[in-house]
Amino acid sequence: MLNPERKKQLLFPHDAVRPIQDELVLSVERALEKKKHLIVHAPTGLGKTAATIGPALSFALKNDLTVFFLTSRHTQHRIALQTVKDIETRYDITVPVANLVGKKWMCLQPGVDKLYSGEFMEYCRKLRDDKKCSYYENLKSNNSLSFDAKLAVEEALKTPDSRKLKIIGQERGVCPYEIGVLAAQKARVIVTDYFYLFNPAIRDVFLSKIGKDLESSIIIVDEAHNLPDRIKDLASERISVNVLERAQQEAEKFEYELPVVGELLSSLQSFSSSVDDDNEAYIERSQLLSRLSEIDGERLLKIADAVREEQQRSYIGSVGSFLLAWQGSDEGFSRILTRQDNNVVLSYRCLDPGVVASPVVRGSYNTIFMSGTLSPTVMYAELLDIPLNSEDYTFKSPFPDTNRLSLIVPQTTTKYQARGEEMFLQQAKLLAKGIDVVPGNSIVFFPSYYLRDKVGSHLQSITKKTVFFEERGMGKSEREELLLRFDSYKNTGAVILGVMSGSFAEGVDFKGDMLKAVFVVGLPLARPDKETQALIKYYDEKFSRGWDYGYVFPAFNKILQSAGRAIRSETDRGALVFIDERYAWRNYQRCFPPDWDLRMSVEPEQEIAQFFGVTPPPKETKEPVKNDWFDSADSF
Repeated sequence: MLNPERKKQLLFPHDAVRPIQDELVLSVERALEKKKHLIVHAPTGLGKTAATIGPALSFALKNDLTVFFLTSRHTQHRIALQTVKDIETRYDITVPVANLVGKKWMCLQPGVDKLYSGEFMEYCRKLRDDKKCSYYENLKSNNSLSFDAKLAVEEALKTPDSRKLKIIGQERGVCPYEIGVLAAQKARVIVTDYFYLFNPAIRDVFLSKIGKDLESSIIIVDEAHNLPDRIKDLASERISVNVLERAQQEAEKFEYELPVVGELLSSLQSFSSSVDDDNEAYIERSQLLSRLSEIDGERLLKIADAVREEQQRSYIGSVGSFLLAWQGSDEGFSRILTRQDNNVVLSYRCLDPGVVASPVVRGSYNTIFMSGTLSPTVMYAELLDIPLNSEDYTFKSPFPDTNRLSLIVPQTTTKYQARGEEMFLQQAKLLAKGIDVVPGNSIVFFPSYYLRDKVGSHLQSITKKTVFFEERGMGKSEREELLLRFDSYKNTGAVILGVMSGSFAEGVDFKGDMLKAVFVVGLPLARPDKETQALIKYYDEKFSRGWDYGYVFPAFNKILQSAGRAIRSETDRGALVFIDERYAWRNYQRCFPPDWDLRMSVEPEQEIAQFFGVTPPPKETKEPVKNDWFDSADSF
């Protein structure tokens, strides 16, 4: 346990140190002193933010370094900022802090929320170049920082909140993003999104603007299990028939002769005739380039700039960006054509996040990766190409094991071959028995909205509890409204039906006793599409772990993230119920945390009732269940 003097040395921000939290604090200190990167699997509730920011900031102050805290969640931005504030208050020091979210979300120009990120960046650049953004122009006066800009920077440093920053920008008539950047020049801690450092097109410009460099940076990556997919998305590009048709209309409207747009369009339509039964096909780099009379993407980007003088969006710019990307390397990438209803999409898809992550990690003073589902740590070390001499730790949950009931129910499955109304009804009946005995609220996660709706249609008429449905694409206000309604049922009980890739599976905290049980139905195994097959093949060739890295472990991280909604503090007690025969197979059971004490159950409602100390329902007379669980794996 850390004594008061050690807590002060390491800038630990709280009076009490949670069990195991001190081990994480000291592991961060050791990694920094040895200049070794750190990979940390630390379950929810351990207090990862306080345990990493404190020692990182302490080391940074002594060695003139900058701490970057990277997270994609706005709630986690606020927690990180509050942690720094607590350190300042506790130890009577001043720590300059800057907070930056995505540039588009800080912009005061009307209509930019309708633009894709890449389109926004080009639109913003064009406005600045043409001196048509008053908020940007108001930053300077006689070649120096304007009076309003100076005041805005001081306010931003005092209140490093992205929402407040936008208000400051509006009141002072200056660009909130640029004010945030100016604040970052003076900051010792910068809280921001992954892409500011892990997007090669942004990183160098961003670091140059704020006067920082990787070599002098300690980077803390929060929720690092999301980083590989985020990087792959950032490094990928796509074009579609719909976009190309709009680009043609745009070219005609502004009287540009662009035969390459028509050639791309006819190529996609031609390629679509060769897709397989899954409406997909691999396309070689040369297959497309040989059909084009022009591959000068830069020229199209310049034309797009001219278009943006008349309108915010340019589809010609999307074509230019795609052409530049398509000429990239084959190593670590896949080229896939997909037919989707009335559209055809051609993608240049990144398979290897290490290509992008490695220069950042190896170039930094130190990088700390942490998450509650960063398991197995060796997989993330390999996927992100983290140096072999790095350190990794897997910490147990700090909460009592008796606070968690973990059951596997192997009576049913969501495997495609077993699906049908009879199976959907069986799953609904099984869920209703468990949900109805929970003394409070439950949530059920399915692999897809299709399965959720099929089972949910039966469950609604069987369960005694009020049923809520997570809707596709719910906005923040809609999500908060549903949570308020859900919370009002915590004494009588209700259930939310969601999906493992939805908004309630990660990033939503069910505070207090709002949630008592999580039911996970089926496994969210990726559809064996061309990208999944390419991933498995690539990871097999590179790591000899294609099946695990490309298929099994990504699915299980979604499962564990979903299950993690139940227990968020040391006082929470919750039941976790995993419903599918495959959870009993050793191939999947090995993916659960070893301290979860999983038990098989064919009558989960009985064990749930006993766990919560409520009256169990009458037992049913059943046929003996044949125990034929074995070591197996799904196959294509």
